Amino acid sequence: MAILELQGLRKQFGELVAVDDLDMSIEEGEIRGLIGPNGSGKTTVFNCITGFLHPTRGKVIWQGEDITGQPPHMVASRGMARTFQLTNLFRDMTALQNVVMACHLHTGMGLVKQYLMTRGTKRRDREIEEKSVAILEAMGIAHVKDEISGSLPHGHQEALGVAMALATEPKMLLLDEPVTGMNPSETKDMMERIKHLRDTGITILLVEHDMKAVMSTCEEITVINFGRKICQGSPDHVCSHQEVIEAYLGRS
Repeated sequence: MAILELQGLRKQFGELVAVDDLDMSIEEGEIRGLIGPNGSGKTTVFNCITGFLHPTRGKVIWQGEDITGQPPHMVASRGMARTFQLTNLFRDMTALQNVVMACHLHTGMGLVKQYLMTRGTKRRDREIEEKSVAILEAMGIAHVKDEISGSLPHGHQEALGVAMALATEPKMLLLDEPVTGMNPSETKDMMERIKHLRDTGITILLVEHDMKAVMSTCEEITVINFGRKICQGSPDHVCSHQEVIEAYLGRS
């Protein structure tokens, strides 16, 4: 059974159709690419899936259950986490504090409980800090755990954004352009880490403009243009598909 299924998903902003009756099914344990030219509707699809936008019509089915239009915190509580094109960090906190905060938000440990600092909460704080360091290690940025996140290089900020999403212990991770602005070495490292995350049991849906990164990482790719699916298949199939070539390069 598909872990995520979109059925006739449509999103309109007035007369503008941003997503046009999109059907897509993602299997558990898959790394799926979602690509298309600028303005093709990829981020709108992410926003409809994760509850930041309510679809005009159609359904979002998560593990067999209709979650269409549920708010973002409800979607996240079901095991779906996302990153953003612009890293959504607590920029005046350290890298470690960012992940610790994400863990606290996930576990529901609010400020009142932290101020009370009972024996149980102290133990829980230690456990969360250990978990946070382990997540930073998994993303290859534990060495900057004590540095202010707003001062980190762009690649480290992107990795930290993924680390914060991992703090919610997701079943599926939606990554919105995770290697934008990275150099080739940073890009290769990030994509290897994404593959490792899949190997730990996390399903990945990836939006990315770096075609080399997408083609070397994703087993299946869905291509949209003007909100409409124009192709789906293996990287080789997508690369040779005439409508995909025209969408990116224009008609000859």
